[in-house]
Amino acid sequence: MSSPLTHFLDFTIANALHLAGILILALLCLRLLRGAANKIVKPAGSPAKGAQQAARQVGQQTGQHAVQHAVQQREAQTQAVADKVYSIGRKIIWVVAGLTALPELGISPWPAVVVAGCSLLAFSIGAREALRDVYAGLQIVMEDQFVAGDTIQAGDTVGRVEQLTLRRTLVRDGRGALVSFSNGEMRTVSNLSRDWSQAFVDIGVGAAMPLEKTLQVLENAAADLRSDAAWSQALVDGPRVLGVQAYDHTGTTVRLQVRTVPTRQDEVCRELRRRVQMELQRQGIAIASGR
Repeated sequence: MSSPLTHFLDFTIANALHLAGILILALLCLRLLRGAANKIVKPAGSPAKGAQQAARQVGQQTGQHAVQHAVQQREAQTQAVADKVYSIGRKIIWVVAGLTALPELGISPWPAVVVAGCSLLAFSIGAREALRDVYAGLQIVMEDQFVAGDTIQAGDTVGRVEQLTLRRTLVRDGRGALVSFSNGEMRTVSNLSRDWSQAFVDIGVGAAMPLEKTLQVLENAAADLRSDAAWSQALVDGPRVLGVQAYDHTGTTVRLQVRTVPTRQDEVCRELRRRVQMELQRQGIAIASGR
């Protein structure tokens, strides 16, 4: 009657060579897996093309620091994913190697294979949502959609990404609340922190005010902001006067456009409005009533 003990006593050089081959193959697979995982990582020394272009457009120290910080965040995020992929893959390789080695020790691997298969099937059925979230998380990282520190909009929520895992994304919104999203539920995400941000400022003036003088006043306020060293580092393009946006019996609305380094558009617009108001008051141009 055959048993693992009797088979062990009959252990031959061929069995030893088979075990050695399994071990070598497992180590080779681990090496290939590590190499594949390392290819996921985006080194901080090679930022994305869009980020490099944004840094050249801004041409200021603040913009360069923002780009470098984003690149470092991207490297850390992809490194964490690579380590997770390698950890899971390593466990799978050793399990397969162990099952393959069992016959050499006189043990049938089929009971273990059946148990592992049933467990895997039960897990996949019970964890479909989790697997969907993990798959979506991998897509977010591999496609470089956003990283921790970016400002994003997901649905009606706008905020800064506090943490990104393979399953969930945590966003700090404008109220200070920490909003948790399942990665698989985020169908459309707007990244507000990449390359540059844009905003429009609408100024309403009275209908009786001369249009050419109004446009010149707005151009003066925009030029004053562009030439201010304290604010020029936040500007990518503009502010520029686009022209008349709307008009009716109550007055005329003139639109200005400004592009800034990521996420600084709100503070730049507030400063632009302040300068426009001061210039309008200095030139005696009345703001349209009700605007």
